[in-house]
Amino acid sequence: MTHRCKRSSGLWKIVVWDEPLFQGKKHEFTTDCYSTLEHGFSTVRSCRIESGAWAGFEHCGFQGQQFVLERGDYPCWEAWSGSNAYHVERMCSFRPIACADHGRSRLMLFEQENFQGKRAEMSDDCPSLPALGWGSSTVGSFLVRSGAWVCSQYPGYRGFQYLLESDSPAGEYKHVRELGSHAQTGQVQSIRRVQQ
Repeated sequence: MTHRCKRSSGLWKIVVWDEPLFQGKKHEFTTDCYSTLEHGFSTVRSCRIESGAWAGFEHCGFQGQQFVLERGDYPCWEAWSGSNAYHVERMCSFRPIACADHGRSRLMLFEQENFQGKRAEMSDDCPSLPALGWGSSTVGSFLVRSGAWVCSQYPGYRGFQYLLESDSPAGEYKHVRELGSHAQTGQVQSIRRVQQ
């Protein structure tokens, strides 16, 4: 059974600026921002996560490359996209990650789509699936039992990031294309729990 999460106000706060190094126009958010354009920003150039964990997106409408933003300062775009497969100089939408529960996260991964083939269960971070004995460089499907996870294309949490949440429809990710609008490959070689 997948653990369902509920959003409640007061748990999340992000402060964004339209210039690097926390300069320029500033705005605080405690809920989803579907489009920074609606708030007078062409893009976010720096941000500070004051509480909760957030998912940032390259394009409006929670589309494009994903960024997991945990508590701390992000003075420029390199701070949130520096280890991704390609550098993204824009973040135009973001939302809280409601299910981040670092201490109780559980994830099942499967070698093939639709929860078929070899499987493994995780409750801790894994900087290298190959070192753990996962025989393939790809993962075909995921079932998030609880919490939120970020999967990375390469060992050491590098490359494209894919956010997996237990409150996404039943926590089921049956195909690579369900990992996000930017998902091009099922290559996943490191996985970690999202910090709240």
